[in-house]
Amino acid sequence: MLLNISSSSPISHRNPHFLSNFHTPTSFLPRKSKTHLSKSHLFPNLPPLSFNNRNYVKRINLTPKALSGFDLGSFESVLEATAVLTTIIVVHESGHFLAASLQGIHVSKFAIGFGPILAKFDYKNVEYSLRAFPLGGFVGFPDNDPDSDIPINDKNLLKNRPVLDRSIVVSAGIVANVVFAYAIIFVQVLSVGLPVQEAFPGVLVPEVKTFSAASRDGLLSGDVIIAVDGTELSKTGADAVSKVVDVVKRNPKSSVLFRVERGDKDFDVRVTPDKNYDGMGKIGVQLSPNVRITKVRPRNVQETFWFAGKEFMGLSSNVLDGLKETFFNFSQTASKVAGPVAIIAVGAEVARSNVDGLYQFAALLNINLAVINLLPLPALDGGTLALILLEAVRGGRKLPVEVEQGIMSSGIMLVIFLGLFLIVKDTLSLDFIKEML
Repeated sequence: MLLNISSSSPISHRNPHFLSNFHTPTSFLPRKSKTHLSKSHLFPNLPPLSFNNRNYVKRINLTPKALSGFDLGSFESVLEATAVLTTIIVVHESGHFLAASLQGIHVSKFAIGFGPILAKFDYKNVEYSLRAFPLGGFVGFPDNDPDSDIPINDKNLLKNRPVLDRSIVVSAGIVANVVFAYAIIFVQVLSVGLPVQEAFPGVLVPEVKTFSAASRDGLLSGDVIIAVDGTELSKTGADAVSKVVDVVKRNPKSSVLFRVERGDKDFDVRVTPDKNYDGMGKIGVQLSPNVRITKVRPRNVQETFWFAGKEFMGLSSNVLDGLKETFFNFSQTASKVAGPVAIIAVGAEVARSNVDGLYQFAALLNINLAVINLLPLPALDGGTLALILLEAVRGGRKLPVEVEQGIMSSGIMLVIFLGLFLIVKDTLSLDFIKEML
């Protein structure tokens, strides 16, 4: 999974932005001639969490902003984030699997994760397996498997099915993620309601790390920073947080004057940021917009569908806007791309700060996965659909097998190397790893 974080600096304020990816199992590669629909999942720009009410849509980012690297937090929150990602992968691969099975198409494997097999069982000629790294998955077909007993001209092999049947199988994972995203929002509306925010001036400090510059100089959890170096902070949460972050970054080892609201009192606190490994300032706090949240619940079934639909469309629009920003400003966004470790870190942070946020976190990941998979790129579902469409345009004549394998394999290898690079980079950005180095 590739994640695009809003800032690559150690005081990065976490607007979670996502790019999609595919950690495809190496068994997909030509040396093992089998057909797989295989991927882990690339997400472009995951937009700020959104909160709708009946009359208007207000979008803010409620994810706390950490002022040093990635913080995985508690083991429980990491498990919650990992469970969300794994569930999304299962849903996506189940879409492919069910679309094939319901059409009578032969399926040989259903795997969650990639790498070494941890556990497996066989049922109705299908091998179900759980693999070591639960950040991807694949559905395997016996089309070109030399060990398969199925004749190569069997009409129920995927490669022998008409264009429409194969298109349904390939696109079913995308459809499954879209449906699941809507279902998640629908459950959120029914169970906890949709959050509506009211913004107040300043920036909230949800957490102050022990032995940090902020702790040493007198900032406390729950404080509200209402001014920095004499400049008052507005109600626009993300902008206000950015101002604090920027001032801290620019002033390592130099005093920064915060005007703080604590309870019913206002007073000044001077904090001297420590110097981070990259020369930027850091004070060891989390920051979030100063907002109060209320919940809006639907009054009837019709309103439930209206709320869920409005929220789904809003999130989808944000995902598309983020994708457009990524591709048209890639030179500026490339440095912000991170991988599966960062996705889990952001998800864990959402779980710690606001459990309700996991609903939208999960919905956004599903929508991102669906949108990215539509792109006509090698190793993505959209790339496979493009090859099927090309076959239809050519009057049913397929490209040579070597050409198709070359196209898909090149894309897969690129993603594998990029994924490994980002896993290492993200791991080195974790707070506890940086403290060890």
